[in-house]
Amino acid sequence: MPQIRANGIEMEYRTYGPKGGVPFLLIHGFGQQLTAWPEELIDGLVTAGLHVIVFDNRDVGLTQKWDGQIPDLDAAITALRAGKKAEVPYLLRDMAADAAGLLSALDIESAHICGASMGGMIAQLVALDHAAKARSLIEIFSTTNDTGLPPSTTEAHLALTTPAPSNDRAAVIAHTLKSSRAFASTGFAIDEARKAEHIGIAYDRMFYPEGALRHWAAIVASPPRGKRLRALKLPALVLHGGADTLLPPEHGRAVAGCIEGSEYHEIEGWGHDMPLDVIPLLLGFILPFVERVEKGALTLARHGRA
Repeated sequence: MPQIRANGIEMEYRTYGPKGGVPFLLIHGFGQQLTAWPEELIDGLVTAGLHVIVFDNRDVGLTQKWDGQIPDLDAAITALRAGKKAEVPYLLRDMAADAAGLLSALDIESAHICGASMGGMIAQLVALDHAAKARSLIEIFSTTNDTGLPPSTTEAHLALTTPAPSNDRAAVIAHTLKSSRAFASTGFAIDEARKAEHIGIAYDRMFYPEGALRHWAAIVASPPRGKRLRALKLPALVLHGGADTLLPPEHGRAVAGCIEGSEYHEIEGWGHDMPLDVIPLLLGFILPFVERVEKGALTLARHGRA
């Protein structure tokens, strides 16, 4: 698989679809490798003629690691509560700079920026800090991190943040599979055999739980984005699940409410996962949205306003 140097680090990435197609960047979430994107989602985007780019965020998969820099989360939280700067290895804005840097390294002027969960937080910062790189913003079960939003259920929070009892492959697969049930969809069938297979693929490719600690620190220490998003002038599509226990639907509504003119869809029974049966629904929202944005940009260009 290809690697490229972007934003000063070595990044692992893949591309799918016609090189001349409209660029579409996928940014995944907390501890997730590029292999976590459902093949069916990528296939649907490629079939529509999009040029899809996926990559490993820093500290996950085969992208560069921050070995040994273990954040003190308690100290970071204490500092933030006191109005002080948290000492963490990096912030979400640094991860956004990686994503924007990857597009530059690939000679891609701009792309539709689509992020899921923590990847949605990063996508927001690509749009805010690297505006020229974003044709649109597409959010999948993400948040602004503003105060006042409902927290995860205790079960979902512990499921996400509690490590496996051992680093043994079978133990990690069993633990991850069990944990994912705490924030799984209730209205869509879950293929646990398929999910277990994908967890195993990720384990074999790169098992690196240390990186997840720094991802969590980056989320905790990064400032809320709601106020900044209110000034964002960019086409935005926000997709969220009505059964999400990790980031309850109020989070998706908050993102959409901050971005003037955004399009919001809440899917009943959808949790914080991507079961096969939800993929056609997501494509049914994403593809027409991208088409409308592209037609709008073409109209502006024809009238000399692009």
